[in-house]
Amino acid sequence: MKNLFPILTVVAAIFVLWYAGSVALNAPWAYDKAERAGVELTTKELIADTMAQKKPKLPPPHQVGAEIWKTTGAMVIKGKAFSKRSLIYHSWITLSATLLGFALGTGLGILLSVGIVYNRTMDMSVMPWVIASQTIPILAIAPMIIVVLNAVGISGLLPKAVISMYLSFFPVVVGMVKGLRSPDHMMVDQMKTWNATPTQELGKLRLPSSMPFLFPSLKVAMAASLVGAIIGELPTGAVAGLGARLLGGSYYGQTIQIWSALITAAVVAAALVGIIGMTQKVVLKRMGMA
Repeated sequence: MKNLFPILTVVAAIFVLWYAGSVALNAPWAYDKAERAGVELTTKELIADTMAQKKPKLPPPHQVGAEIWKTTGAMVIKGKAFSKRSLIYHSWITLSATLLGFALGTGLGILLSVGIVYNRTMDMSVMPWVIASQTIPILAIAPMIIVVLNAVGISGLLPKAVISMYLSFFPVVVGMVKGLRSPDHMMVDQMKTWNATPTQELGKLRLPSSMPFLFPSLKVAMAASLVGAIIGELPTGAVAGLGARLLGGSYYGQTIQIWSALITAAVVAAALVGIIGMTQKVVLKRMGMA
């Protein structure tokens, strides 16, 4: 219970600030309506109006929660969980690209890190380019990736996964390079005295030592992969996915729809990162590192 108190305090503070922000940002429209109607609003009436606007600048938490329930739980009850109006359906579309991009990014990141650690030429040449790649704004490069892949006949899930991979491989590379280099020189020299091959050294020493570095990198990579999948849906004019919900909401000024998609994306990311965290505990415990 003691561990929950700080979390609940922060959550409560967020809700208080959120409601206060909703009143402040939505008040001008409430005053404008009252002025045209020739009436004066009391504080109670003002707050009630800002909490119930159809297109508020900042929707209050209860409006966002109601929208999420309407497009998730209510859809499940009606048997329409995968209806095109359901956030479950849109979350699944985005999740598919996220997981594929995460898998590709993790694989690429591990391969590059092994090459960087074992090959000095790659260390001196590839690593600076890996770092430089992250200085390019993803919003600028995403349309280019989509156009190039469409030009060679590749569309659908893969282009979004490639954008996810682009964002997710970097933390894996950085974390794994640090992890693979974490064994001290005495341990590496000991492996050499046993005539261990580079492959044996990698499998028996460096990879196990890198596990505490790999999992935190995977958590960052998973969150980045989800962002990449959402961004990948924007330049394509997608009609499905959380990015499509954000795009549709921005077109029609449906701020409640935008916020519900954002909160859903945050919940999905938290769930995925939580799964990696649980896997980390199991793996490190079995390896005797936790």
